[in-house]
Amino acid sequence: MSHAHSHGGDEGWVEEIAAHCTDFVQVAFITACLSIFVGGLVLIILFRIIEAILTFILFLMLRPCKVKSIKVPLLDRWKGYFQDWVVRMLSAQTSVGRVVVILVFLFSIGSLIIYFINCYSVSEFCLSFEDQTINVDLFFNVFFLLYFGLRFLAANDKLIFWLELNSIVDFFTITPVCISFYLGRNWLGLRFLRALRLMELPKILQFLHITTSGTAIKLTKLLAVFVSTWLTAAGFLHWMENSGDPWVKVKNSQNLTYFECLYLIMVTMSTVGYGDVIVKTTLGRGFILFFIVAGLILFANLVPEMADIVGSTKMYRGSYEAVKGRKFIVVCGHITLSSVTAFIKDFLAQASSDEATEMVFLGENPPSLELETVFRCYAAYSCFYQGTVMKTEDLLRIQMNRAEACLILADTCSVEPYIEDTSNIMRVLSIKNHYPSTRVIIQIIQSSNKLYLPKLPNWDWKKGDSVICFAELKLGLIAQSCLIPGLTSLLTSLFIREGIEQMDFNIKHQSEIEGQEYKVMTQLFSSDFNDMSFKDACRLCFVKLNLILLAIEYQSGARANSILINPASSTKIDGNTMGFFVAKSVKDLKRVRYYCSLCHNHIMNPELIGKCRCKGRKGFSIMNQIKAVQDFFVRPERPLPQAGSSGLEETVETERPGEMDGQRSGTTLDTTGMFHWCEAVSFAKAVFKRKKRLIMNLRDHIVVCVFGDATSSLIGLRNFVMPLRASNFTVKELKEIIFLGNLEYLQKEWEYIHNFPKLYVVRGSALSGADLRAVNIKQCAMCVILSAHAKGGVGDQTLVDTKSILATMNIRSMQLKLNPTALHIFPFATNSPTSPPKKKKKKGERASHDAMPARIPFKRIPVITELKIASNAQFFEQRGGREIVYQTYTTLASRGTIFSDSFLDSLLCTTYHNHHVLALLQTLVTGGTSPELEEYLAEEATLSGSATIVVPPELRNRCKMSLLPLTGSITFSESTTIFFGDVFTKALHKLGILCFAIYRLKAEPNPFDHRFVIVQPPIDLEMYNSDQLFCLVPYNIAATDLTIVLKTVKPAKQRMSKVDDSVILA
Repeated sequence: MSHAHSHGGDEGWVEEIAAHCTDFVQVAFITACLSIFVGGLVLIILFRIIEAILTFILFLMLRPCKVKSIKVPLLDRWKGYFQDWVVRMLSAQTSVGRVVVILVFLFSIGSLIIYFINCYSVSEFCLSFEDQTINVDLFFNVFFLLYFGLRFLAANDKLIFWLELNSIVDFFTITPVCISFYLGRNWLGLRFLRALRLMELPKILQFLHITTSGTAIKLTKLLAVFVSTWLTAAGFLHWMENSGDPWVKVKNSQNLTYFECLYLIMVTMSTVGYGDVIVKTTLGRGFILFFIVAGLILFANLVPEMADIVGSTKMYRGSYEAVKGRKFIVVCGHITLSSVTAFIKDFLAQASSDEATEMVFLGENPPSLELETVFRCYAAYSCFYQGTVMKTEDLLRIQMNRAEACLILADTCSVEPYIEDTSNIMRVLSIKNHYPSTRVIIQIIQSSNKLYLPKLPNWDWKKGDSVICFAELKLGLIAQSCLIPGLTSLLTSLFIREGIEQMDFNIKHQSEIEGQEYKVMTQLFSSDFNDMSFKDACRLCFVKLNLILLAIEYQSGARANSILINPASSTKIDGNTMGFFVAKSVKDLKRVRYYCSLCHNHIMNPELIGKCRCKGRKGFSIMNQIKAVQDFFVRPERPLPQAGSSGLEETVETERPGEMDGQRSGTTLDTTGMFHWCEAVSFAKAVFKRKKRLIMNLRDHIVVCVFGDATSSLIGLRNFVMPLRASNFTVKELKEIIFLGNLEYLQKEWEYIHNFPKLYVVRGSALSGADLRAVNIKQCAMCVILSAHAKGGVGDQTLVDTKSILATMNIRSMQLKLNPTALHIFPFATNSPTSPPKKKKKKGERASHDAMPARIPFKRIPVITELKIASNAQFFEQRGGREIVYQTYTTLASRGTIFSDSFLDSLLCTTYHNHHVLALLQTLVTGGTSPELEEYLAEEATLSGSATIVVPPELRNRCKMSLLPLTGSITFSESTTIFFGDVFTKALHKLGILCFAIYRLKAEPNPFDHRFVIVQPPIDLEMYNSDQLFCLVPYNIAATDLTIVLKTVKPAKQRMSKVDDSVILA
């Protein structure tokens, strides 16, 4: 009876425990967890307090002994070694550490899965030990306890470690396991906190090198935060709703499964709120009240961002599928909104209508929203893929082996130009190693880095691999502009394609607007040009085909790939010669390839010349056609001047070819024979003081104002000096160059230019008027402002040009000191826009008081300013009352007085369509350098002098660009009409000078003598006295003007009356 009574009492106790699980068991578990957490926290704080007190007492006791501290070396060494070993293991730097980290994560996931199983399989919140999962969970928690101990020992700051999220998770999940053995029941309670372990997933994946890209790391972090927050919130709500509010007498709990809580949390975060599952407890509702705000922020930010990453990754991580019959190019490197927009516009502007070339952009980072918009607008021509050419799988994805070419963009505004260049060079190396036959066109900032490319395997410039060096072309153009004003406008017009909206519509001359359409193009000659001299071919192309021939390039033989610009008459054209022409379109250029003297001899309209079906072209001699042209243009209308009279001997000086290879007035040529050379001048000797008589007496020199310091990257002044020291100039023609700037910076540059003659250095700054006057700035031929600074102001890169702009304004202020009378002169200019400009006052002639001149009464200081940011040209535009004084600033870019790297951006597209054009531009700008010469110079840092010259004479004795006045001491009357065709043919025949453009004064009012360029002048264009012509002058001709040409030309009105009607100028 008593036994039965006792058995009944046990069952009642069990039922009572089951009924009051939330009242007693939960209190026990929560109290134990809080006790461990708070107790440990108190112990750590007490330990720190006691340690501080003992240290202070020990310090007071040992102060008389002057002992500052007590150390135990052996203990400190062992402690440091142990901590280092534990840290390496916990950070997965060792094999054991990797295993431990993986096990911790897997056991956390396993413990969380057991929690899910228990929540699904039982209805009571307190479970019996009869469940077999308890043993597995106990094993997991024992492992967690050991891992917690290792982390505690390795922690430098125990207090911070105790308050970490992972530590709090361990307190409230490991402690209940011990209480479970005492009570005989396991509590689901706070086991859901194991879900917070999911936030360790990104770190573990990085330790194991599973996620390496930034996109993958960011995605795993977002996903871990979202999932762990979702699971933890659902677990807390599950606990609250199944336990009820502890302070109410009538239980308000409800039986919600864990998965119903997951559903409720997701509906709450997404703000849908169906209402089929609701919260009844006060604690649950209070939790939901705060979670709605936090969940809304979490859901609204993380989910769209994850979707965007997944979508963009899928979109930009795909593979390019090439369309059969459609060409495509790959563009990589500096992929930004500005670079891509400029490239697409340039490429589409230069693409012919019958071509369908697609642009495949390969960027290392996902595109921005603005860049995505650009790709969508040009979806028919371009596409974007995320990747890098440094990886094999990305090269396969974009089918690099089938691409027409790979174009590599450079960041011209990079703060670290060397790093930018070497990064692009490594891209070239990767492409060439995988696909040797793929053509590569690369942009390089510094010319010194250009020398690495010829040394790369499979790099072959003969097959189209090209380098666009910004420093070389930019400084070369600036240097040539110092000698030839307006050259920048001419060359950018011929070699760089610009939109029609960029033209100066204020200029009313139709010739200039038509001239903007002419570009330099290449074409092979027809067989009728075989054995013809360059002079005869040039004359025929101009008169018969309406084309100007500038240079030729042999495609085979000993002189293959050598560009000869306006070569000597002994140079003959063979069947495999390519010509460089100034043409308006490819259709016009086809005339050279189709020309047949048998079929086209009587055609006067060049547009009617097309492909013929003549079978006897090769056997027909064209010399009769040449002779007919010569009879018309070369026939002496008047006796030629004899020796001693005012003729050729007076205006043109010729030098013997042998003089180009020898010494000239103490200077020699370098081993290549391409540049003037002298013994190395030390930097100390090159530095001149301000008041030195040599500098004060300088006239017609070049002043280069350089902004830079000891930490600045090198500009590459060698690229500026070399064109000005080319051997096709005589020693008398070499202008002195004065470098004004910081001596520490200039000393770094001096190592590369100390072998060039007539170079001087002066300490100072272009921001100082005294320093500018010290270098005699008012008497210089040109002032150039360069900057080595690559950084702008804080957060504003446009301020990088601040010093250059202020220096330009400083120089302008030295010449804009007008007297009151001069300001009233400008409105009374009398020249009309249609009339020829009046004769200019000679240089050095003083104006009398009786006749007030119609020009500015002072010498204008010519300035060329280099800008890092092209848009900064706006700071030169002046508005207001003195607009007429500052009107020169409104067209600075087109007039060549400012220069920026952005002007050369479209050269990349030009080079893709025809790499020979880039080679010609480099030859013209750099003073005759070629890829062969660059490979030779790459072996030595500086030029060297030698009696043996390695470059052949036909390449060394090259022509030079000049700007020659049409008239010198004589002028022709306004009633006399002279056409450009007369000047062209006579100059070519008499002097071998090739005239290809006109530099003409703008119509009045033009107080500053502004000029504009006429490209490819028509054969019947009327010439003015004030016209200047861009010419290619032979190396042994020292011409100062074209007066001798005018003497041999009979005025058109008189000549046309004598010419037979069958001869027509086409």
